[in-house]
Amino acid sequence: MMKSIRKWLLAGLLVIVPLGITVWVLSWAIGLLDQTLQILPGNWHPDKLIGFHIPGFGVLLALAILLSVGALVSNFLGRGLVQWWDGLLHRIPVVRSVYSAVKQVSDTLFSDGGNAFRTAVLIQWPREKVWTIAFLTGKPGGDVANYLLGEYVSVYVPTTPNPTGGYFVMLKKSDCIELKMSVDEALKYIVSMGVVPGGAAALSGK
Repeated sequence: MMKSIRKWLLAGLLVIVPLGITVWVLSWAIGLLDQTLQILPGNWHPDKLIGFHIPGFGVLLALAILLSVGALVSNFLGRGLVQWWDGLLHRIPVVRSVYSAVKQVSDTLFSDGGNAFRTAVLIQWPREKVWTIAFLTGKPGGDVANYLLGEYVSVYVPTTPNPTGGYFVMLKKSDCIELKMSVDEALKYIVSMGVVPGGAAALSGK
């Protein structure tokens, strides 16, 4: 009887825990996006117009804003406006430093030509003969590149089970083994702490 109870308990946890975490994350994201409603005048708030709060209106508003801005900057006039805006922000001290850094990161992550998180690699970390999965983010630039002899790459080493935290390191390209798995497969492998296999996980050179 105790074995059956334990089996049922574990089976229930396997169903409830992923579902509960998924609901919690979605609830947090919707709650965060609902803050977008704060940009509307008080009398235009859906809560006041309808008389009660409906979660998700902020998501729709944020989506509408993103689509509108995307449509605007996709034409010739919109691109000119963006260039003017970039030029203006680059003339403001302090602001230009923050804006330039954030824009470079966002362009790398979200643009079609971006290279961030496009390749999963196997590296020895945090010491020799201990292996982990990391992601190529580009090549060292600026003054840093002047002190690195040979071909180096920039690598992001995520932590487990939360890959949003991690370490940025620069390694020799020869020390990175490119994996035949997608970024999504590699992330699943990392988040699950190796429980969920990351695809074929075969090495590109073999």
